[in-house]
Parts: sequence; C-alpha cells; structure tokens
Amino acid sequence: MRIFESSQPDIVIEDCSITEFALQHADRLGDKAAFIDSIDGQPMSYAALASRIRRLAGGLKARGAGPGTTWALMAPNVPEYAVAFHGLAYAGATVTTLNPTYGAKEISHQLRDSKATAIITSALFLETAREAAQACGVEHVFVLGGGDAPALSSLEGEPLAEQVAVDNAAHVVALPYSSGTTGFPKGVMLTHRNLVANLCQARPYFGLAEDDVCFAVLPFFHIYGMQVLMNMALGHGATVVTAPRFDLVKMLELVQEHRITRLFLVPPIVLALAKHPIVDQYDLSSVRQIYSGAAPLPEDIAAAAARRLDCSIGQGYGLTETSPVLTTTDTENYRPGSVGTVVPNTRIRLVDPDTGDDAEPGARGELWAQGPQVTGGYFGNSDATAATIDADGWIHTGDVAVADADGHFYIVDRLKELIKVNGFQVAPAELEARLLQHGSIVDAAVIGVPDYDAGERPKAFVVLEPGATLGAKAVIDFAAEDLVSYKHLAEVEFVESIPKSASGKILRRELRATTA
Repeated sequence: MRIFESSQPDIVIEDCSITEFALQHADRLGDKAAFIDSIDGQPMSYAALASRIRRLAGGLKARGAGPGTTWALMAPNVPEYAVAFHGLAYAGATVTTLNPTYGAKEISHQLRDSKATAIITSALFLETAREAAQACGVEHVFVLGGGDAPALSSLEGEPLAEQVAVDNAAHVVALPYSSGTTGFPKGVMLTHRNLVANLCQARPYFGLAEDDVCFAVLPFFHIYGMQVLMNMALGHGATVVTAPRFDLVKMLELVQEHRITRLFLVPPIVLALAKHPIVDQYDLSSVRQIYSGAAPLPEDIAAAAARRLDCSIGQGYGLTETSPVLTTTDTENYRPGSVGTVVPNTRIRLVDPDTGDDAEPGARGELWAQGPQVTGGYFGNSDATAATIDADGWIHTGDVAVADADGHFYIVDRLKELIKVNGFQVAPAELEARLLQHGSIVDAAVIGVPDYDAGERPKAFVVLEPGATLGAKAVIDFAAEDLVSYKHLAEVEFVESIPKSASGKILRRELRATTA
C-alpha cells in the first residue's frame, strides 16, 4: 500500500467547539473589525460579534434549540451570517446551510431531509423561504436585519457564558448538502472536531495574521466560504469584507478602499483578474495572495493573475465531506497546476479504479483519503455512506489524480458523474429525472462539457417520442424550472438512443467521446 503523508509533522488538534475556535481572540481584539459589510460599509467588531453570538445562543437555548435540533440558515454573505451560524452552534444546535438561490422545491427537499424545524433567512429570500417552509411544515421563519418576519435579534436573550456541552468529536454542528460522488444532494455530517481539525491542519499553509483583510464573496453556505473564509479568518483575528454577490468592479473598488490582502476566489474570478482590462484602473498593490479553490485552476491563468497583481498564488483540493482541505499549496512550495501537498494528520492513496491496487508512481488513480477532517457519513443515508466511505475509513473521492515524485498532486479527471459548475455540484440524475417528466421525452442523459469560464456546464442528450417536435430552447427552459441557475442546461443534442450497459447504466464515456 502506497501512502502519501504530509511533509509537515502531525499537529495537535485543539479540543474545542468551532465557535470557541472562531472566537478565541475576540475578547483580546475588542474593537478591531471582524467584518466589514460591503453594502453599507459598516464594521462589526470582534467584541460586538462575540456579544451577539452569546446573546443569540442564550435566547436560542431558552426556547429549546440545542442538541438534537436542526435549524436552516439561508442568507447571502453578510456579517450577521456568522452571528446566526455561531449562535446556533454555541447553543448546541445543528446548522444546515442552504443555497439562497435555490427554488422553493429544492429548499423543501433539504428542510425535510435534514429535519429542520426553523429557517433563518434574509428579506431578499423571505418569500421563497416561506413557500418552502409551508410546503414541508416548518413553522418558524426569522430574518437577518429587517423584513416582514421576526428578526434574528428578537431571538436574543441572556448571554450564554460558555458553549453548551457537546461531544466535539461526535456532535454534528454543520450539515451542508453535497451530491457526494453521485446522485441527489445529501446532508454531510460535520462535527466540531471535523471543522476545527481542518482549520488546525491548514493553518501552517495559509499563514493568516491579524493584519490580513480577506475578501469574502465565496458563499458562507458552501464549505469553502464557511471554513476558509468565515471560520479560519475569525480564528486568526483577520478582518473579513463580505460581499453578497460577485461584481468585478465592486470587488476591485473594495480591494482598493479596504486594502484587502487576501483574495479567496474560484477560477472564473481569477480569470477576470488575469484578463479584464478594467483591472488596470485600480490600485491592487495591497494584495499579497490569491487563493483559488472549488475547481482546477488552469496553469496559464494562475501565472497571468500572479504577474498582473504581483502577488503569490495558490490553490487547494478538498470536498464538502473533508471539511474541506486535503491538499494545499503554500507560498514557499508552489508548483504551477498543482493542488499542493497533503496537509498534516492526513493519509492519501491513489488507487487504480480497474484493479483496486495502488497506482504505480506517476500513474493516475482515484484519490482516497483518511483524516480527522473526514465526515462520518451522510445524514440518514447509510447506503450512500457505505458507497463513499469504506470499512477502513477511506473516503473514495471519485477524483482522479497524479502525484509527482515530491508528493505534489494534480487533479486530472473524475470518476464520479457529478458536473462541477463554478465550484458547485450538479448531479446528472437530478436533471435527467426532470427531463423525463416532459411528455415528449422518452429518454435522456446529462454529462458535463468543458466551459472556459465555469469549468463545466451540463449538456443533455435527449430522445423524443416518435413524431414529437421539440426544440433545444424548449428543453432548456423546461429543465430550468424551479432549479438554481448553475444547474441550467447549456446544450441539448437530440439522439435516437442513449448508450447503456447490459445492466441499464448510462455509458457516459461514450457520450463524452462524441463531444470531445
């Protein structure tokens, strides 16, 4: 068995809750800005953040929120997001994070599946949240800030002096949803220890400091934004400038105004920094590092962005199921195109998917991993858990990688069927099920096709009823109904049949070969 481990020594993982980790410097930092809201420019100090979290936790505990209860959080990136997330966590509750651009049907599925009893949202998404809540019997909806519903602040009570007692190694504090290696979204059970372990593991590589100012447009509901931006930045005493959505000009203005030092981004935004002419109109000299994640960053784009901003650049690799970081680069040891080396306390194998043996040096293999950051499984779904995490505790990522002689990893392919659009996962099965609801469609298959900006986009192969007439736009519009925009089809190809194996499984390799 060939095991890849970190060149760094194993570390001691702090035995604390994720909120205790995030607030570890709050009392000392006092009036220093923890967050700056890009909408109104108002800061929230570390003292104010800690005070509000403790008051919210106290109020939540008084009304019965705590271990055994799950609350849903659906909001854009604003400072109050951290108040809601950590107030719930400090009270001992579980937080299931929702994509605020989901439609009511997608939200209802997650509310039911997670057994959530309340939703915290923002005024912008209140109508959709109410529709979803009504559909699945969730009675309580609260809003961040103002709105036509009880405010989050109305839940605040006597401050909670300390974390509600939980077993940090076993208590599920976060329940984000992921499609895993295949299929429909499933709740990923992440404990306090999972989250804290990964922040400790990544700390030597990111090197965040109290003078850092981080740009946070990557959504806090996504594991990348939740951990690397919200929790890691707070745990290191940095300042986070929140942005509810991406706008290139606004980002450039914020970098210039707040002297942002760290840009945590995804490849399409790095591409804009590398190529867009407007970038030259702004003073970006404060930027020390660009860090890219959620999807592979092309080597030429990384180099162009680093040259243009005269800063270092890095990227990493991980999954929602791994809290998320498994490998990452650092400024001292960067190799173009690599997603870095293994973080401490983590073991990785590359396994030949055909033989089940460890891949030969330099050969491709499915990346398997073990470590304290790896989820214990999917909520209420033992079959999906068993299909992803084997009896020895190895998580099978479905991603194909190559490692060089020095242990630098390169992601080269995916075994899994998921399509990754701007870092978000799209399950082909979900789109196929939707297409088959159309009366004129008798069979359908969906694959990901390369897209320079988004990484991939979904393409559908569609078989029509004999004599039916249906255009590509009509198929795209039908499939888009009630689905978030990144799941929308980019292409449709009409075919006579869908290639399948003897067992009826779609042969996606053959479909990909026709689009190569």
